[in-house]
Amino acid sequence: MKRYARLEQIRRMDPRAEASEIYRLTSAHEFPWDLTRALELALFRTYAVPGIGRLLAETAELTDRTQKRYDDTALLLDAVVEHGFDSGEGRTAIRRINAMHRGYDISNADMRYVLCTFVVVPRRWIDAYGWRRLSQHEVVASAVHYRTLGQRMGIEDVPETYEEFEACLDAYEEAHFGWDAGARRVSDATLDLMASWYPRPLAPLLRASTLALLDEPLLRAFRYEPPGPVTRALVRRAVRARGRLVRLLPPRRTPHHARQNREIKGYPNGYHVADLGTWPVPGVRGCPASPGPRVD
Repeated sequence: MKRYARLEQIRRMDPRAEASEIYRLTSAHEFPWDLTRALELALFRTYAVPGIGRLLAETAELTDRTQKRYDDTALLLDAVVEHGFDSGEGRTAIRRINAMHRGYDISNADMRYVLCTFVVVPRRWIDAYGWRRLSQHEVVASAVHYRTLGQRMGIEDVPETYEEFEACLDAYEEAHFGWDAGARRVSDATLDLMASWYPRPLAPLLRASTLALLDEPLLRAFRYEPPGPVTRALVRRAVRARGRLVRLLPPRRTPHHARQNREIKGYPNGYHVADLGTWPVPGVRGCPASPGPRVD
């Protein structure tokens, strides 16, 4: 298979009617490593909205059970990608996502913002660090895929195009990014988790490298000391160099899904999608009225 054969395949597909299949090809064949890194950074962005970061700190899911919450988030989202919205696994994953969210008082605007991060952050990451830039077909397909997910989660006023997702994200961050002590605890716990995947002596280097990939608004929101310009330049050049190296390698012949990532540590003996996720903590923000139709 030629290096750009799958891109040629994607360009022959309908980016709206076949959006989820295009997104599956992009995420599981073309950019599995990049999508994982980008969605990790998308998580950091959501913490910087105080209402979101504070709630995550109150539930303690991302401070006391960080690995499990990381695993469950990745596995539930990717079950939809791997199996499709209308498959048994995909419908079960969406039911679990909805059941978790409906137990807490989460605003529609916050839910919509989180959805925007799944569309915008990966596109920006891949265009900056991937072995090639995303094609317009892939950009459109990503927006359609996550618009469908948002609708099935009952989120109102979901953007229709990538440009609308991007404008929504940028405006929401400008209006809402800010300091919260609980959100900082969640961010620190996530940094510690990422460092734990590698030998302990590398932890300081890995923390510094992750911070070097965060932008200024995010660093200010968490009150992190910005990495020096040399550190930032070296880290970003190293990630770009990886992309250039991947471009020289043969294309992936088999799909790679989130369940195969070495970072997924919590289910060594396997799992059932219906058992993934969390259950609301009694006394932490009561359940709001349903904002719209959900998959039940």
